[in-house]
Amino acid sequence: MKKIIILSFVLVLILMSSCNDDFLERPPQGSIAVGSYPSTSNEAIAATNAVYNTLRIWQFNSGGFPLLDIMSDEARKGSNPGDGTSVVPFDNFTYTPTEGGIENWYRTLYLGIRRSYLVLESVPSIEMDDDLKTRLIAETRFLLGYFYSLLVRGFGDVPLVTSSVPPTILSRTASEEIYQQIIFPDLEFAADNLPKKSEYSNDDIGRITSGAAKALLARLYLYRKDYTNAEKYSLEVINSLEYGLESNFADAFSVAGEFGTESVFEIGALPYGSLSLGGNQYANTQGVRGTPNYGWGFARPSYQWITDMMNDTDPRIEPSIIFLNEVIDDIVIVGDPITPDTTYTDASNTQILEIEAYNQKVYAGTSNQDQWGHNRRIIRYADVLLMAAEALNENNKPNDALVYINEVRSRARAGNLGVLPDIVTTDKSQLRNAIYNERAKELFMEGLRFWDLIRTDRAESILGPLGFIKDKNEIFPIPQSEIDISGGVIIQNPNY
Repeated sequence: MKKIIILSFVLVLILMSSCNDDFLERPPQGSIAVGSYPSTSNEAIAATNAVYNTLRIWQFNSGGFPLLDIMSDEARKGSNPGDGTSVVPFDNFTYTPTEGGIENWYRTLYLGIRRSYLVLESVPSIEMDDDLKTRLIAETRFLLGYFYSLLVRGFGDVPLVTSSVPPTILSRTASEEIYQQIIFPDLEFAADNLPKKSEYSNDDIGRITSGAAKALLARLYLYRKDYTNAEKYSLEVINSLEYGLESNFADAFSVAGEFGTESVFEIGALPYGSLSLGGNQYANTQGVRGTPNYGWGFARPSYQWITDMMNDTDPRIEPSIIFLNEVIDDIVIVGDPITPDTTYTDASNTQILEIEAYNQKVYAGTSNQDQWGHNRRIIRYADVLLMAAEALNENNKPNDALVYINEVRSRARAGNLGVLPDIVTTDKSQLRNAIYNERAKELFMEGLRFWDLIRTDRAESILGPLGFIKDKNEIFPIPQSEIDISGGVIIQNPNY
C-alpha cells in the first residue's frame, strides 16, 4: 500500500500555461514540488491542469498497451511475433497478478487520485474568483470520479483513498461504497457546476463540461444495468443540443474533428514524442510498424472483425482499418517485414487467423511523432446516442430507441441507401441485439467492446474460445506487489 500512498515515482506536478491555444493542446510548463500546495489563482489552475495531465501518461491507458481491445474479439496482440511478449498473456487470458502492465495501470490511477486531492484540499481556501474556484473544483471532482470508476471497473473492490496523505495501511473497500461515496457524488457535482461546451472560451477548449459528466454518468449507469438513470443522463446530453454527429464518420476521431461537434470527452495531445512536451503515446503504440514507421503496431484488428464488417458492407471499415498497400496521405502502407502478411490456423494455410492491418482510428499524420499528437476520444456523441437507444429499449420504449440507433446508422451509410438500412423492429430482444451490433461496429477499437461484453453477460460465449474464464476475467487481479506491501491486508481477487 505504500505505493498507493507514497506514489514514489511522482516527483513533480506538471503545470500548464495559459496561452491562447487549447489548454490540452499545449505542453506542460514548470513544476511544483510535491507537498507544496497551490496558494494563488494561477497555481490553482496549474494544479488542476496537473490532474488533467494524468490522462496523457502512457500507463494510464491500461498499463500502456491497449489491453482492453486486445482482450476483446476486436483485436489481437499485433506487432511482430517476437515483440511484446508481456502483452501475449492478455491476448489469451493467461496474465497473472505479477504483470507489470497491471501494476502500472493501477498505480497511475492512484497517482491521478492523489493529484486530485492536492487540488480539492487546497483550492477551496484560496482567495480567488468564486466562479473559477467552483469550476476548478468541479473539473477535479469529475476526474477523481473518473479515475475511481476505472479502478472499480478494472479491479473491483479497491482501497478507498480520500486524502493526499491517507493512512499507512488501507484495506479494500466495496466497489458499491466507492460508487456511492465518491463516483456518483463527484460526477453529479460536476454535472451541476460545470459549464456547457459552448460556454467555454477558445482558451479552454478541451476542459471537462457538464455534458461530459452526464455522459459518463449515463455510461456508468448502463454498466450497472440501471436503465432509468442511463436514459435520464443520456437524454439530457442529447437534449442539451450541445453535440452532434460529424457528417463524415472519419472526422469523429481524426485530426480534422478534434474537439468538434461529436467530442464529449477528449484527451488533447501535441505531436511530440514526450509526455513533458504534451505528447500522448496511446496512438504511437498502435501505429503502423515498419514502412512507414508510425509506431509499434500493437492491437491489430482481428480477421474475424474485418470479415464481419465486410460481410455487412459497412462503410465504416475503410476509415477504421489500415490495410497493407493502402495509400494514405500519398504514402503507401507497406508494413512490417518481420510480420507475416497473413497468418493461418493450420499447416495447409486454408484458415486465416490474422492479417497485417492496423487501427486507423488512431492515425494522426505522416510520421511517428504525429501519432503522439492523437487526441484520444473517451466519449463520442455517437456513443451517447447508442446508450440512449439501449436504455430506452430496456425501459420498453422501442420507438424512441429506434430514433437514436438509426441516427447513427444514417451517418454511417453516408448517403448510400443500399447499405445499413434503418432498423425497424420493435421486438425488445431483436432490437437489443441490433443495438449491441451497432455499438460493436460504430465503436470498434475504442476500448469499449470488452466492457460491453462483460456488462451484457456475453463475455463467456464470445471470449471463452479466446481463453476467457467466467468468474475470473471479468476484472483484473490486484497487483501482487500491493498485496505484498500491505502485509496481506489486501486480499486478491477470486481465482487469481
